[in-house]
Amino acid sequence: MAFEDMWADLLPLGRDAATGGYRRFAWTPPELECRAWFADEARRRGLDLEHDANGNMIAWWRPADGSRADAVLTGSHLDSVPDGGAFDGPLGIVSAFAAIDLLRDRGARPRRPVGVAAFAEEEGARFGVACLGSRLLTGAIDPARARALTDADGRTFADVLHHAGLDPDAIGPDEDLLARVGCFVELHVEQGRALAGPVGVASAIVPHGRWRFDFAGEGNHAGTTRLADRRDPMPPFASMVLAAREAAERNGTVATVGKVRVAPNGVNAVASSVTGWLDARGPDDAAVRRTVADVDAAARAAARPHGVAVHLAEESYTEVVDFNTALRERVAAVLGGVPVLPTGAGHDAGILSARVPTAMLFVRNPTGVSHAPAEHAETADCLAGVAALAAVLDDLAAG
Repeated sequence: MAFEDMWADLLPLGRDAATGGYRRFAWTPPELECRAWFADEARRRGLDLEHDANGNMIAWWRPADGSRADAVLTGSHLDSVPDGGAFDGPLGIVSAFAAIDLLRDRGARPRRPVGVAAFAEEEGARFGVACLGSRLLTGAIDPARARALTDADGRTFADVLHHAGLDPDAIGPDEDLLARVGCFVELHVEQGRALAGPVGVASAIVPHGRWRFDFAGEGNHAGTTRLADRRDPMPPFASMVLAAREAAERNGTVATVGKVRVAPNGVNAVASSVTGWLDARGPDDAAVRRTVADVDAAARAAARPHGVAVHLAEESYTEVVDFNTALRERVAAVLGGVPVLPTGAGHDAGILSARVPTAMLFVRNPTGVSHAPAEHAETADCLAGVAALAAVLDDLAAG
């Protein structure tokens, strides 16, 4: 099936008619529809479909001898951020299937297995930890902690897995699967506007993480509670948001507060608690850590006059990821010297890099927008990405 046909089939799944964005949260009906689409595409090609204990899926194109070792893995993820764009994640999976089609049409016969992966909960939009499926696979997160993660409705990750037919007690590192993977190459839409041509190669992922700030005050009536009597967590939270911008500018990083939860969330009530999430990224670990420390200090200073308690918790952190030099150079050489550039976005490739050689390809995004409906890639550039990925897979799978 052509790239355009697969893309058209996947495009409406999980799309919100009002915003035009996608809400494909892990193991919700729209994401389950995407998983079913993935399984159908695997079956259509006669690929062996494998489900691991962590909710990740892999469709395998086996060599003639049936070998399972030293595999070349590609793919990405199917879930989205709230009102995300169409391309972040799914482009890498659709392109992978299309690349296999292209190689088969040319009569290619790989000597190494080629796998198309769909990793679970990459965005962390439901359970708060990005790249959860690949973190569990590689041992980058404790399974007990993962089982206890909750979504906005209070459902635990363990409960959701159980209802999806998976055993929560079985999650965790899969050494057998990792031992079968020789390398991983992820194609992804560019998250920025640095590419002049249709395709580029990633050099590194900058350090990035997520932190949760809990502000605990006292709920009360908005009209009858004097200002002097209030323990309102909202003003110190507001100060934290402003401090994040100031700390980022001071430390040469970026910091974002894009998610907030207020209780009881009433117009005529003083809030009893506010929880805000800080996303911080920067050129090196020290700069990111300084940014978080500065924001924490500012939040506590702002909270004291209001009698509000502040608690800071690190939910996830990934140090700088320098992609495997030999693999990166090989991929760039196959593609004839395309641009090599770093990225400020996290990816499953960054998590897997701790266990297997990894590389990334980027497809140009003319809008420069990501994690929003305006995210885009022209069809011609997508097809160039398919051709590039096919060339890379052909080279790597040849032996």
